[in-house]
Amino acid sequence: MTERVRADVAIVGGGIAGCAAAVALRAAGMTVVLLEKQLCGAGASGVNFGGVRQQGRDLAELPLARRGRAIWEGLNERVSDDVEFVASGHLKLARSDADMAQLEAYAAAAAEFGLRLELLGRDAVRKSAPWVGPGVVGGSLCAEDGHANPRVVGPAYARLARRMGADVREHAEVASAARADDGFVTTTAQLEVRSRFLVNCAGVAAGTIAGWFGERAPVRPIVPNMVVTEPLPFLVDRSLGVCGGGVYLRQIARGNVIFGGGDGWADAECRRSRPLTRTTLGAMREALALVPALEGCHVIRTWTGIDGEMPDVIPVIGFSSTTPDLVHAFGFSGHGFQLGPVMGEIVAELVTQGRSASPLEPFAIERFIEPAVAPGTAVATEP
Repeated sequence: MTERVRADVAIVGGGIAGCAAAVALRAAGMTVVLLEKQLCGAGASGVNFGGVRQQGRDLAELPLARRGRAIWEGLNERVSDDVEFVASGHLKLARSDADMAQLEAYAAAAAEFGLRLELLGRDAVRKSAPWVGPGVVGGSLCAEDGHANPRVVGPAYARLARRMGADVREHAEVASAARADDGFVTTTAQLEVRSRFLVNCAGVAAGTIAGWFGERAPVRPIVPNMVVTEPLPFLVDRSLGVCGGGVYLRQIARGNVIFGGGDGWADAECRRSRPLTRTTLGAMREALALVPALEGCHVIRTWTGIDGEMPDVIPVIGFSSTTPDLVHAFGFSGHGFQLGPVMGEIVAELVTQGRSASPLEPFAIERFIEPAVAPGTAVATEP
């Protein structure tokens, strides 16, 4: 028998963004039903590196990341749990003069957004981080950045949403969603939700949901390959990245070193993923090049998960281009963890005020609308 419920807002997706949106909407007095196909925080929100990073973001994301950083500062109190946030600083390393020039250019551009980065030459980077390898020629330090525990944040927000009165349904995979005369009808195998607003935070499945409303959102799966070592004497006191991408690394208070690099294997249709040995070994080699003192330590676990990436590697955030009262927030392309808490506030602003205090123009879904072909124009097709 199908259960039928009504709410002001239905949210599809129980990652950090979706759960934070439920919290913010309840704080605004709106009734909320959140539908998560697995467990809240178990998808991309819970299997990532855990970087709380502003440095290195696309400049369009910086206003959002700057706003979000203030939320992280008081997140333990907000969710009544220890999310293990540490403002360790994020050190982005250069391995060539060209890398260093790139870091210098980014620092100048980021300063326009109020983000202060400290550029470190060869000697200064070793004074700041004496454990770095000989291939490092410099770096850029963002002292405000850090890391947190991704396994904790999403579930903590979900528990808070429930305490605030949100109807949070786990193991509730959405089968359909459609516009109705009085809003939306969203269904699972056992539930029908009627709502005035619909929020699409469905991660790698969000493109499918957008497609139900006639919108093109080319989300592709990405599969970050993650590794953790045995507990070691504490050494690496910064969260590390490298210019141009590749390995990223941090050490937590318990001594374990967490690092990642490259992609694992996934079947997005079946929602199955696994790390790959060759990728793990490659990440281990790169980690040793950055921090030679890790030589001989034991890897105790590897894992991965499935995230959604957009072609331009920035998310879709904002109202639908086809359907009134449909809000999108997806496609965070491997760097949505830091943005998750602020996305809750932004989604709530869109629903309650029709606009956000943050600039969202670069994230509009309209950027993926294919241009119309003029009549009589020949179109090349693949054989």
